[in-house]
Amino acid sequence: MKNIYRIIILTVLGLMIVPDMANAGNDDRRGTAGAPELLLNPWVRSAGWGNVNTSCGKGIDALFSNVAGLGRNEGTEGYFSYSSLYSNSVNNVAAGLAQSLGNYGVLSLTLTSMNYGTIPITTENSPEANMVGTYSASTTTIAVSYAKGFSSSIYVGASVKLITGGTSNVTTTGVAIDAGVQYATGQNYEYKFGIALKNWGPPMSYGGDGLSIQGTTTGSNHSQTVEQRSASFELPSSLNIGASYDLLLAEQTHRVTFAGNFASMAFSKDQYTLGIEYGFKNYLMVRAAYTYEEKGMEEIFPDGVGVGDDGTTNMVSGFSAGVSACVPIKSKTSKKERYVTVDYGFRNTRIFGGIHSVGLTFAL
Repeated sequence: MKNIYRIIILTVLGLMIVPDMANAGNDDRRGTAGAPELLLNPWVRSAGWGNVNTSCGKGIDALFSNVAGLGRNEGTEGYFSYSSLYSNSVNNVAAGLAQSLGNYGVLSLTLTSMNYGTIPITTENSPEANMVGTYSASTTTIAVSYAKGFSSSIYVGASVKLITGGTSNVTTTGVAIDAGVQYATGQNYEYKFGIALKNWGPPMSYGGDGLSIQGTTTGSNHSQTVEQRSASFELPSSLNIGASYDLLLAEQTHRVTFAGNFASMAFSKDQYTLGIEYGFKNYLMVRAAYTYEEKGMEEIFPDGVGVGDDGTTNMVSGFSAGVSACVPIKSKTSKKERYVTVDYGFRNTRIFGGIHSVGLTFAL
């Protein structure tokens, strides 16, 4: 009972420290945030499950939905993933390493890099594409995360993320914080609850030589350089609240998990997700989820400009699915469970045919 009170207190505190959440879903704020790469889940298992694992995520795979799940890692974990977006024109690569510190918790370091491909350069004198040359843009996020289990029921964690991005002559740098808590109860801890605050931090802005223009003053030969100031933008903060239930069958040989999640988005529409996952021991897992967004943007954009046919504002919504195959690794010197897992995930998008992701996990 005391742990339940702790969860309630942490939930209230989370709501109090993020006043922006009171404006979640506000039409005047939609589309005004930057750093959209923070909204893309690079970890394959939770991505293929529609990010519904706020309450039950574990290890590195839980970092996007709820960093508290990192505390459930019991050893050393390595994770690598690759995602193809927008008909393979944009690629996202992520890698992470987590290490259990015993009674001192779990520490992880992750890196996510998104490459936006080659883009033609256009100027006032050469407005046609492919006349001057090309440039490339990319974003990188480095996160240090820590989580700890205070008992077999409650886990708390936090992440500090360094965000960089831009082109060769225009860049931006920012910092964001994630925090979360998970609570499990029941005879086999089959009931789980979670809450997570994501992408909370100060505004960011761009700067660099690319924002400078050199020209000649009218009526003279004097040249000067004029620097334009970039407008600042907010981070796409959100608050996730989730719950799940594990149905254990045949002496826990088979598991069916039902999960739900509510994402209160500060700068886009709120999302509701329901998911189901089947697991055969720790060898095979199949999952699917559906994410729903409320309508309402048609009144602002009656012709559907800038939004989906159903009024959605987020790129990723609707159906998602995935599968994981786990191969145990036997050791003659240790009885500790070791395995290699191969993951695949698919997420529906409004355009460009969805996002395909593959991942490889090592647990030692």
